Amino acid sequence: MTTDPGYRVLSATEASEEPHEEFATDVLEGLSERPKKLSSRYLYDDSGSDSFQKIMALEDYYPTRCEAEILETHAAAILRRFLGAPLNLVDLGAGDGAKTMILLRHLVAAAADCSFVPIDISQRAMAGLAAIVREQVPATRIAGLVADYWTALRWLGTHSADRRNLVLFLGSNIGNFHKASARKFLRRLWLALNDGDGVFLGFDLKKDLDRLLRAYNDQQGVTAQFNLNLLARINRELDGHFDLAKFRHYATYDVFSGAVESYLVSRTAQSVPIDALGCEFSFDAWEPVHTEYSYKYLDSDIAALAMNTGFEVEDMFYDANGWFAGSLWRVRKRRA
Repeated sequence: MTTDPGYRVLSATEASEEPHEEFATDVLEGLSERPKKLSSRYLYDDSGSDSFQKIMALEDYYPTRCEAEILETHAAAILRRFLGAPLNLVDLGAGDGAKTMILLRHLVAAAADCSFVPIDISQRAMAGLAAIVREQVPATRIAGLVADYWTALRWLGTHSADRRNLVLFLGSNIGNFHKASARKFLRRLWLALNDGDGVFLGFDLKKDLDRLLRAYNDQQGVTAQFNLNLLARINRELDGHFDLAKFRHYATYDVFSGAVESYLVSRTAQSVPIDALGCEFSFDAWEPVHTEYSYKYLDSDIAALAMNTGFEVEDMFYDANGWFAGSLWRVRKRRA
C-alpha cells in the first residue's frame, strides 16, 4: 500500500518547459547580458532553502520575527471572514511553514473546513513540511505542490473554483520582484482567483538604513553562502566551473528605488566555462552579477499596488516596532 506523501510534483506538461532547460536558458541569458544577472528564483533549491532557514534565525534578520508576531497577534482578525465556509489556505513559497502553522492551528481550533495547499520549489522542504503538518495538526488536509510560482498559478487557475481561497505570500517575497514584475505576478494571481477570495501579503517597510543593511550583510556569512549557492548550483546542474572563493557577496540599499540589491562580485579577472551551455563567460575584476532585489514599501506603495492589480486592501496589521506589515486584500471582479 502506497502512502500519500501529502504533495505532488507538477509534471513538465504542466510547466512551460523542463526545469533544467529553463534554468540553462536563464543562466545563458543572464550571464550574456551587461550588466550580468542571475534570477533570484534559482536561489531556492534544496541547499538554498537550507541556507535561508539559517538566515531567518539570525538576530539581525528581523522580518521573520516581525511577521510571526503579526500572525500570532492578529490570526483571528486575519481569518475572521474566511470561517464558516470550505477554505483553501494556499501558501506560496511555503518553506518550513513555521509562520503558516500559526494560522493552521487557529483554523483547527475553530473547526474550520480547511485544505492546506503549500507550494514550494524545493521537494525536500515540501516533504519536511508535510511531515510537520501531519504531526502537529493531523486534522488538516494537505495537498502540497512542488512548483515555481508561475507554474503554481497556472494550476491554481484551474483548481480554485469550488472553495473560497486565502492565498498567503509571506516573508516579504513580493519584495523580490522588480516593481513591474510584481504587478504582473499579482495580476496573474488575481486572474487565477475568484471574486471575494483573499490574499495576505507580507511587506517589509522602509526604515532605518543601517538596520536594513545589517539584515542583508550578516557577520556570520550566512547570507553570502545563500547567494554563492547560485554559482554552486550552476556547477552541480550545468557542469559549471565557478571557484566560489573568487566571488564575494555584496548588498547595498538604493534610496531612490527603495530596494536592497544583492550582488556576487568577481574578485579577479577570470573566465568560467559552463560545459552544459558550451560557453565560457569572462568576468572583469570587481565586475558585479546581480542576484536579488528586496524592495521595501510605504503604506501608500502597498495601497497603490493593490489598486493597480485588481485588489482592495481590507486591513493592515503591524508588528510592535512598525518594521513590517501584513496586508489583507480582497479580490474584486464584479463591479456594481
